[in-house]
Amino acid sequence: MPKQANQYDKVIQENLEVTLPVIIRDVLELDILISEELPDSIQHTKERKPDALKKVTDMSGNIYLLHLEFQASDEKDMVYRMAEYSIMLMRKYKLPIQQYVIYLKDNKPLMPTFLDTAHLKYDFNLILISEIDYRIFLKSDDPEIKILGILANFGKEDSADAAKAIVNGISLTRKGKLAQGKHYEQLRIYAKLRKNIELQILKAMESISTFFKEEEDYFYRKGEAKGEAKGEAKGEAKSRTVIENLIIKLGFSDLQAAEIAEVDVQYVAKVRSELKK
Repeated sequence: MPKQANQYDKVIQENLEVTLPVIIRDVLELDILISEELPDSIQHTKERKPDALKKVTDMSGNIYLLHLEFQASDEKDMVYRMAEYSIMLMRKYKLPIQQYVIYLKDNKPLMPTFLDTAHLKYDFNLILISEIDYRIFLKSDDPEIKILGILANFGKEDSADAAKAIVNGISLTRKGKLAQGKHYEQLRIYAKLRKNIELQILKAMESISTFFKEEEDYFYRKGEAKGEAKGEAKGEAKSRTVIENLIIKLGFSDLQAAEIAEVDVQYVAKVRSELKK
């Protein structure tokens, strides 16, 4: 689980600059007039590193700290961690604070959100991204925001149709082949947070990929997202097409692509370098 959690954290931090304004406006529904970046680590007797921390001014002129944490596990002690953040941030900045935990999985978390003791009363806001309409994210022009749609609420829409809409949305963005491959890989990582969705994503990728049409025996078993290619490459041109799709569409590493395409890893590295040109 720690390895998976690191994957989610990495994607969140890579895309935060693009996704945060949309999350603040459309998920938290906050009317922010001014936003100022603050150092993302605080240390007195211990160090804490918030996922996102801003000094903001809202439309009414109120100035406060906005603190966000993205959570992929139902952590029972989260309330104590958030309370620690609250005290440390208020001590450092001498400002009121609004705190949000954005829960990324599609189950109902059981984590407590408040403390009520004789000498301390504290609470934070818990937001379930699975309750947000996925079309809010899909309408964005940025693929970093579109991929958040896979975590959101599909409503009455079939999950396969929603997955295809998200994949198609990413395919239409114009940020280069390697960037597109990176976003597909991020989408697959997020899809692991939802039951039975990762396979829908892979099928949606298949529907837009020439590679999958040519290699019908390429498939994923039991939604494990572990590709297993069968058959031998039919000439260098086709082998290159396979490798390009493994890199661009699925975001595979050189070693993974080499194993699947049954070619030398140096050849995959050569193809990748040429795609960057």
